[in-house]
Amino acid sequence: MNKNEKNSLFSFHSYFLRFDPKQWETGLPYAPLGTLYAASLMRQEGYRVAIHDVMFANGAEDIIPAIEKFHPDILVLYDDGFNYLTKMCLTNMREAAFKMCKLAKERGCTVIVSSSDSTDHYEKYIEEGADYIILGEAEMTLLELVNMLTEDRKDLSSIPGLAFKQNDCVIKTIRRNVLKDLDSLPLPAWDLVDIQTYRQSWLDHAGYFSMNMATTRGCPFKCNWCAKPIYGNRYNSRSPQKVMQELKMLKEKFQFDHIWFCDDIFGLKPNWVNEFADLVEKENLHFKFKIQARADLLLQENYIRDLARAGCDNIWMGAESGSQMILDAMDKGTTIEQIHASTKLIRKYGMKPSFFIQFGYVGETKEDIKKTISMINELLPYEIGISVSYPLPGTGFYEKVKSHLKEKTNWTDSDEMALMFRNTYQPAFYKQLHRYVHRTYRMHIAIENIRQLFFQPAKTSLKKIKKAVSYFYYLPASILAKIKLSTLEKSSTS
Repeated sequence: MNKNEKNSLFSFHSYFLRFDPKQWETGLPYAPLGTLYAASLMRQEGYRVAIHDVMFANGAEDIIPAIEKFHPDILVLYDDGFNYLTKMCLTNMREAAFKMCKLAKERGCTVIVSSSDSTDHYEKYIEEGADYIILGEAEMTLLELVNMLTEDRKDLSSIPGLAFKQNDCVIKTIRRNVLKDLDSLPLPAWDLVDIQTYRQSWLDHAGYFSMNMATTRGCPFKCNWCAKPIYGNRYNSRSPQKVMQELKMLKEKFQFDHIWFCDDIFGLKPNWVNEFADLVEKENLHFKFKIQARADLLLQENYIRDLARAGCDNIWMGAESGSQMILDAMDKGTTIEQIHASTKLIRKYGMKPSFFIQFGYVGETKEDIKKTISMINELLPYEIGISVSYPLPGTGFYEKVKSHLKEKTNWTDSDEMALMFRNTYQPAFYKQLHRYVHRTYRMHIAIENIRQLFFQPAKTSLKKIKKAVSYFYYLPASILAKIKLSTLEKSSTS
């Protein structure tokens, strides 16, 4: 086929907010950043590109009128590899992806798929109608593949990072090296999605508008439960100047209030945050942002000071557990002492520490759980995100428990919280544990606000009064949750 005659690409992703009830109710969605990067590169290379954003769609069938309107030659299902919700490979989204592949094939499209789930399960996607699966980081593979398809070249085995069917056999080519020069990529194609819909959802549910950005790709640390099918263990960074260019553009066009830097680890490169903070001050750019980091990296006072200077408001720390034995079993490489010290340092500079917590890791005991709850209620992070250990292919943790996995290997949605392998307690116990920890945490927040009202009356506010009064709800709620938890604990061990 001639590139000048047949050059249309239609891109979409498979994360439907409606299929994830908890996230739909929360109403704080982020645009599919990975999809926007791919669309921008292909458009830069001369292809006519459109995106059908299914974030707010009702179901897979919603793509039919869009396909029939655009008449694409190639349909690219390209998931956002920066968002942890897509990394979880939820079955609701997988089934939607399969259906969209079939609908596209029925309408004569060549179908290309790139996602964490399809990288792990490329044969399943090929069985469901996909023509080509991109394995790992996808932009350059996508470009090479589409160029060759456009030129009607048949030998695709020379393209790294690709899986496809040929003569009834699935061919998997060599792995592609990740892109080192991230500045070489064009800025994401933000104009191809309806930002106003995202803005309105944020304003309705949070009262401000947050957008997502990535400054890096990959993570060099090796926690044995963390899957990295897209960007791997290499850590590559955009320059602070390129990040500032995008921030200024987004501020001018969309007037965001807040940014989520969705990097696995923000600002790991030496002096990066210092240079970024200097640029924020030089450009007189005022905004708040949140990041993700590790306890051991948050002990450097210069780093913390620069984050505060740049406008960081909330730091999500992978605390995971209050038990050192569990942290060591996870190959986390951090200590309980570091969690305490970094929490204190973050607060010293006026920022909010938030914790990711994980229950149900192999070998976790009742005492380990108690230690984690005690750590949460002592340090009182600003927010907590609680999950149970979730085995994903390609991880050391998955290898530990795969013999215990049955047919179910993925959650249906992000709130399912099902423990999918045999452990100390039954799955229902961990679901109830999630409720109990949240309630007792909120009760201790209320107690802290009551204490502040007594000892710091000059700093009284309506917000603090409301949190203090919430004690009368969370005290009985936590007691009831504890009773239910104890009942499940006994039934697990009987």
